[in-house]
Amino acid sequence: MGIRLGKFGLASFTTLFALVVNGCDNGSNNAAEYDYEVIDNERDSSAVTVLDTIYDTIQMPPFDEVLVYPPQGGDTLAYLSSSTADTPNSSALEVDPGASSGMEPPHSSSSEMSSGVILPNSSSSGIVPDLSSDSRPLRSSSSKIEPPPESSSRMVPPSSSSKGPVLDFSFYNGADISTVQEYERWGAKFYDVDGTEKDVFTLLKDHGFNAIRLKTFVSPKAQYGYAASGCDHDAEAYADKDHIIAYAKKIKAAGMAFLLDIHYSDNWADPGKQIIPSRWRSVTSSDAMADSVYNYTYDLINSLKQVNATPEMVQIGNETTPGILIHVPNSKTDCWGNGVDKASTAINGDMGTSAGKANAGKYFKAGIRAVKAVSQDIKTVLHIESIRKTSTVDWWMNEIFKNQKVPADVMGFSAYTAYGDDKPDKWNSLFRNLISTYPNLEFIVAEYNGGESDNTYSYDGSRKKAVDMVRGLDRWIGAFFWEPTLSGAWGPSLFDWDGPDLRANKKAFDEYKVEF
Repeated sequence: MGIRLGKFGLASFTTLFALVVNGCDNGSNNAAEYDYEVIDNERDSSAVTVLDTIYDTIQMPPFDEVLVYPPQGGDTLAYLSSSTADTPNSSALEVDPGASSGMEPPHSSSSEMSSGVILPNSSSSGIVPDLSSDSRPLRSSSSKIEPPPESSSRMVPPSSSSKGPVLDFSFYNGADISTVQEYERWGAKFYDVDGTEKDVFTLLKDHGFNAIRLKTFVSPKAQYGYAASGCDHDAEAYADKDHIIAYAKKIKAAGMAFLLDIHYSDNWADPGKQIIPSRWRSVTSSDAMADSVYNYTYDLINSLKQVNATPEMVQIGNETTPGILIHVPNSKTDCWGNGVDKASTAINGDMGTSAGKANAGKYFKAGIRAVKAVSQDIKTVLHIESIRKTSTVDWWMNEIFKNQKVPADVMGFSAYTAYGDDKPDKWNSLFRNLISTYPNLEFIVAEYNGGESDNTYSYDGSRKKAVDMVRGLDRWIGAFFWEPTLSGAWGPSLFDWDGPDLRANKKAFDEYKVEF
């Protein structure tokens, strides 16, 4: 899911919980952040030596093992450098194939909904922005707010695997809590339904959750990135490699399973946009792009392995129904990636074209190969939305698994009642058909909420039903609640804001709790 900015409501200035903070223009903290350029072997014979040295430094395999898609004839190779990202070449843009592509529109157009980061107030319901999964309009031009001072009294309690029940991992009952790391920066505390303060991991475990999903971006501090200067998340390079490693260590310390969701973009990747990361926009061939996908993925997953935070599952792309690595930004692109152009046919993974389908298949394979090079035990996941339209699901999976022969382990879906996907009972037929059609795949619901409409939910058991229904199906191995601290177009959160803190909503958690 992507997320959009809407209007911020403020009960009073003194109760504002600031997530819009002073911009930070220091670039990424990522020590292994490189750009990928295309060079000519014949004109620069030192390239292989340079690459070997770099791979030794960042603990990557030898050069000849990394380039899993060597260019035909040996003319070019993906080269790591520290140069700044090139401006995209607007002359290499392709016209959208439109209706002939066989694609379904995303959840909604950017004109239908908008969203953003929740800013808390002291009301029991919290402030609910207008949110949706596909895009966000420009942020407000209002002045930035200083965060509250940090103090030891606001520190988040350490997570401990000794707290809560012993977890059973035969089924992943998970939650995507990517935004929580941003709240913790300002000392947000979590309180259970009985008023007991707990760290977020312990609280979720005590209510039956056993797995955490986190999103990650390539260079979120880059221009047009998630944490670009002047945008709502610019306090730090949230969701970059360093932040993911830090939070993954907390997940493992809590004894929980870990699903890593790689967006392969500097910003939200979803049905409305799949923007090529700034570091890769000078790449001119699909082989070199695949090498870039491989190198980045290997470095990220191997770095997690080095600190004993290896994910159980890795998602190769986010809501990639239209494809992957398709777009480039332009002068009108906003903080959330709205308003983009299509990259050249040679490199984009737009599944509305024959060339794009082949490119997408190549990029998915490159990411999967990199994950498996780190550990064969990690399950690789592909992810789309639009389960309400079974023809789209059938078309996409047939193309990727049967025609492109992408060897993923798990297929994941977004399932949102508020986006027209209906309630869990309606998913049952599609999900059962997939079991018989793809006997070698496992499946997850990668994102769900249960809300009937914008921030509306009847507490009719639909959330728990989503978990219970797929838990009872063969080879369905998990379901992940999307951002339990965020309310929006997909439905209300599981928590209420109380000043700068988050309190578990008793009605939500009483319904949702799943016994192992």
